[in-house]
Amino acid sequence: MNEFFSKIIGMPLLASKHGADVDLLILYLHYLMGILFVGWMAFFLYAIWRFRKSKNPKADYLGAKTHASTWIEVGVAVAEIFLLMALAVPFWAGAVDKFPNEKESTVMRITAKQFDWMVRYPGADGVFGKQDITLVSAENPMGLIAKDPKRKAEDPLGADDVFIEGLKEIAAPVNKPVIAHLTSLDVIHSFKVVPLRVTQDCNPGMDIPIHFVPTKTNTYQIQCSQLCGNGHYSMKALFKVLTTNEFDAWLTSKPKVGAAKAASYE
Repeated sequence: MNEFFSKIIGMPLLASKHGADVDLLILYLHYLMGILFVGWMAFFLYAIWRFRKSKNPKADYLGAKTHASTWIEVGVAVAEIFLLMALAVPFWAGAVDKFPNEKESTVMRITAKQFDWMVRYPGADGVFGKQDITLVSAENPMGLIAKDPKRKAEDPLGADDVFIEGLKEIAAPVNKPVIAHLTSLDVIHSFKVVPLRVTQDCNPGMDIPIHFVPTKTNTYQIQCSQLCGNGHYSMKALFKVLTTNEFDAWLTSKPKVGAAKAASYE
């Protein structure tokens, strides 16, 4: 039944584990809106018939003489508070706060900037390299110590990190949890991949983690869903969901931060 209604309302391709719950919530909202629409239309038609001119030639300026409408409004408010505080907030908190184990996940750091996406993966050691704001430059936008020829010896654990800028693609293996830390270098951007049912603002100066499990190998479009400047339209990139072997090969093909030509992403 849910698949039938999903086709009717035109839901996009689903390619993540949690996305099924998101779609189910959207369907429930459509059911509720349908019930409200039918109910209010029935009341509207009843009011037109009940208070038609032929039965009520003279206006009644006193209106309702009972407090029924007041109690109905209070009942609706109580029901909404219950739905929000007893169901929505606890369920949402549980889904958001229960992050997967980092050792069993693909961890990445995605940084938005006008008008591009950058992504960094830890190397085989699973440790992200250190950063120093004094090293920030056009060639080293993240201020990575391991990328600076004069100081890379200070951060041996960061030398095997993979930092991708300008390639306009991010990848992850299928059926494995992904933990993505989102931030921005300049203004507020928003990381959105519709098939993965992921949308999260990237705020400058903040590290905002999200998690999801991609379930279908394919290439999906990344878009910025927050107006971020004149070049907002160009913030398109690809999110590739690959098999484990394909992802390993993809990651291996990218240069390491500590390599001599770390600025080249050809």
